[in-house]
Amino acid sequence: MADTLTIPIDQVQIGLYIYLDLKWFQHPFAFSHFKVKTEDQLRILHGLGLATVRVDPALSDIPVPTAAPAQPAPAAPVPVSPESRADSPVMAAKRAMMERIREQRESAARIEQAFVNTARAIRDIDRNLFSQPAETVRVAGKLIGQITDSILSAPELAINLMGDKLGGEEVYVHSLNVTMLSMMIARDIKLPHEVASLLGMGALFHDVGTRNIPDKVMNKLDAYNHAEQALMETHCHGGLEIGQKLGLAAPALAIIRDHHEMFDGSGYPRHLQGEATSILARIVSIANHYDELCNPRNLADSLTPHEALSLMFAKMRSRFDPKLLQVFIRCLGVYPPGTIVQLGNGVVGMVVNVNTAKPTRPQVMIYEASVPREEAIVVNLEQQPDLNIVKSIRPSQVPKDIYNYLSPRKRVSYYFDAGDPGRRSQP
Repeated sequence: MADTLTIPIDQVQIGLYIYLDLKWFQHPFAFSHFKVKTEDQLRILHGLGLATVRVDPALSDIPVPTAAPAQPAPAAPVPVSPESRADSPVMAAKRAMMERIREQRESAARIEQAFVNTARAIRDIDRNLFSQPAETVRVAGKLIGQITDSILSAPELAINLMGDKLGGEEVYVHSLNVTMLSMMIARDIKLPHEVASLLGMGALFHDVGTRNIPDKVMNKLDAYNHAEQALMETHCHGGLEIGQKLGLAAPALAIIRDHHEMFDGSGYPRHLQGEATSILARIVSIANHYDELCNPRNLADSLTPHEALSLMFAKMRSRFDPKLLQVFIRCLGVYPPGTIVQLGNGVVGMVVNVNTAKPTRPQVMIYEASVPREEAIVVNLEQQPDLNIVKSIRPSQVPKDIYNYLSPRKRVSYYFDAGDPGRRSQP
């Protein structure tokens, strides 16, 4: 907690950063601490029935008043302004905000269950791939068809951060992440449905060749030596051979073979440059690399979503199709879901949802000590035009109480909610 000073309520002025020692639902403001900016805020503050408030000098724009506080007369009731009454429009707006948060919480639980169910479906596809190849490819095609229908036809697309509790399906989440992120790009560049479906199949099976790699290499946490790296690179051609036996379409096979090729020729297995690989393979290359930065074999090496995007843009830009990379960053936003951020009012939170049409105005779960974590405030920045994200914060730099409250994910996984804002349907 910052060092604060307590001043009488009648000394509060525009420019002071104040803390309200009230429960979040007992006042009409979006936050329990904020910088006073308007006369309306002052009028509401004076009507809350508080004798004093705490002020943070460091976050205030003006000096904190130093006049000695007058002793309040205990017998005199503090007048309550119409704006702070339970039946006032501002309190009605607060109740509406609380209802939206409740609906968002229910929606997040529904989406997370859909994510787990899809991960399990991919697990079953993986397990049955060789024992029932034709049927399994059919099931995979149906799953990809459903995802494609949902994502391409949605009026809006929201990227949701998923939790860590998958019940053993974590190993299949990489394929799911790469598939969903690739489909996000497909939607933005308006790929036809049939082409997007081929992209989805290639993304889903892009790592099928790793079945030929020994577990001791696949599960190694340290960096690969030269021989191990050479062995890992065989999974592209190995996957191509498996895909051919499964009867996958040529565009999907090209993704499996070329998803590690880089735009500057530094990739493998053929060191192809530029548009020598298909646009579908170039899409999957971006999605695959981003997910590997966020979710590496050794989680101790993981980057935050913001760091991963920043690295890809600032230092790895030449490796990716520049137009597709620009699309990818625009869709995820500068602060993708899973990023811990500080807002302009000093509040710390974690981005939990991004609307791809408005990626600079995400939904942020707020750290508010007076609110139980299971009832955490989620602020939609689209509805808070005066509030912006000012910076990202590494989880290791966050105080322990805030870290435990926000619970940043060890693995960063996304799922897409497709449909109307606030009332989206999930396939």
